Formats: sequence, structure tokens, C-alpha cells
Amino acid sequence: MGKKVLVAEDELRIGNLLKMYLERESYNVELVANGDHALEKALSEPFDLVILDILMPGKDGFTILEEIRKTIKTPVIMLSAKGEENDLKRGHDLGANEYILKPFSPRDVISKIKLLLNE
Repeated sequence: MGKKVLVAEDELRIGNLLKMYLERESYNVELVANGDHALEKALSEPFDLVILDILMPGKDGFTILEEIRKTIKTPVIMLSAKGEENDLKRGHDLGANEYILKPFSPRDVISKIKLLLNE
């Protein structure tokens, strides 16, 4: 398999859709639906990229991003229905490389991932 991607998304339909598209592109995908599990995975396993939903059970995406940025420089894409300017700014201020609003095109997400991973 290819590069390893952590997808933290509590909406199973969206998470499974992302997983399917990523696996078609030969990425190795780990899907979690809870913020606490996402943080634990991100800190304990090496990933080439992390996709974080903001609103999840447990820790939210902003908290996870803040915690992982203390030690990890892995590219992070924030994925959210929260599109207010202050949310976008907060994501970028915390170190997100991209901020994609829902609804989104899976192909657009793949394109952004390839750019971030220099593929």
C-alpha cells in the first residue's frame, strides 16, 4: 500500500466515502469516528497525512490539531461544515495545511492531498 492517512470523521457515510476514494488511489487509510481515538492514533502511529473533522464526539478537531502540532509536523486537512471566517482562521492559526468545507468533492480532497504530499 501507499502512504498512510488518518481520517477522523464521525459521519460514517462521509468517512467511508473518503476511505473508498483514498484506497482507490492506493493510500492506506485508518478511519476513526471519535476525537479521543483520533488524537491517540495521531500521536502513537506515523501517518503521512491527517484529515480531521472539527465536530466529533470526544475531542474536537481544533483540540486534536493543537495537541498534535506540539510534536508532529504531519500535513493536516481540516474538514468541516463550519465555514465561518473565524473557524477558517483558527484552523490555519493552529497549523492546518488546508481547510475544506462540507459538502466537498472527494476528487478535490484527493487533489489537495496529492499537492500536500508532493505527488
